[in-house]
Amino acid sequence: MASIDFVQLNKSYPNGFHAVRDLSLSIQDGEFVVLVGPSGCGKSTTLRMLAGLEEATGGEIQIAGRRVNELEPGERDLAMVFQNYALYPHMTVRDNLSFGLRMRRTPREEINRRVSEAAELLGLNELLERKPRQLSGGQRQRVAVGRAIVRQPQAFLFDEPLSNLDAKLRAHTRAELAQLHQRFRTTTVYVTHDQVEAMTLGERIVVMHQGQLQQADSPLEVYARPANRFVAGFIGSPAMNFLEGAINQAEFVATSIRYAFGLPPAKLPEQKKVTLGFRPEHLSLESSYPTIGQGRVTLVENIGSEMFVHFDLAGHALIGKFTTERRLKPGEVINLHLSPKHWHLFAADSSGTRLLSGQDIP
Repeated sequence: MASIDFVQLNKSYPNGFHAVRDLSLSIQDGEFVVLVGPSGCGKSTTLRMLAGLEEATGGEIQIAGRRVNELEPGERDLAMVFQNYALYPHMTVRDNLSFGLRMRRTPREEINRRVSEAAELLGLNELLERKPRQLSGGQRQRVAVGRAIVRQPQAFLFDEPLSNLDAKLRAHTRAELAQLHQRFRTTTVYVTHDQVEAMTLGERIVVMHQGQLQQADSPLEVYARPANRFVAGFIGSPAMNFLEGAINQAEFVATSIRYAFGLPPAKLPEQKKVTLGFRPEHLSLESSYPTIGQGRVTLVENIGSEMFVHFDLAGHALIGKFTTERRLKPGEVINLHLSPKHWHLFAADSSGTRLLSGQDIP
């Protein structure tokens, strides 16, 4: 196991595209860190630079305190699991698991021991003599993970490993990966665009956008206190609601929408133009909360124990997340309320920096 450090890491291409910009990040020994963001944000490029498959054009990569920029992939002692599994089709599962060890001239007894342990751990004992074409997608993914485990590397690197699996198998395999990390505590860097994977797997998640780090923190902290509007809109499903408006005395005002913060004006940001953000689950029908306005129901999505309700609020589209105990129908007009502890104010400029949240108020 080893720590990993990115110091002012950059990657640019001859065509002028700057994929990663001044990325500085420290990953602790044994930590499970997830790089998450939309396509093209630089997360996979960062992972490939760490693995040695891409050359950094600036900055430094350190593994266990040692600079590795000039080292070949095989010299970095990392094990990578790819999206497409990358199994050898002509080899059995046993041979796929042992291939890397054989190339390193590991003693036969040690190879057999490690392969047996990995097969037992991942439930592959009955599949050892099969070839990849005889396996399901989930089984192939377990073989790919097993091949990484037998290496006993300094760190595991995962590049969107679950994207080819169906929803049920993805959830099952996600749980298996979490349990494996709890058992081995090997430093793990995991890349995904799926925020559910990021929130459930990562001890820390690193949100990236346009090649830049936006926020690196625990999943709950990123969810509760997003650093900026991009993070707030990317993390969470359904996405956070946003209203463009202004602060007038101690109220947020946007056309006919008014929301009273219940705070002295001096405690609110000095900026007058702001964006008010709040998550669908914090939009409430409870009259004990401050009113935000009257919304007309435009669509109701029932998903079992919960429903997503779409509203038109003075020309603004909002979505609320409620239990199915209260039935709402399209066309219905209802008073909407907002939890006094769960709003966020963001700067209206391009930075979208979070200025204040209801949770910040004692």
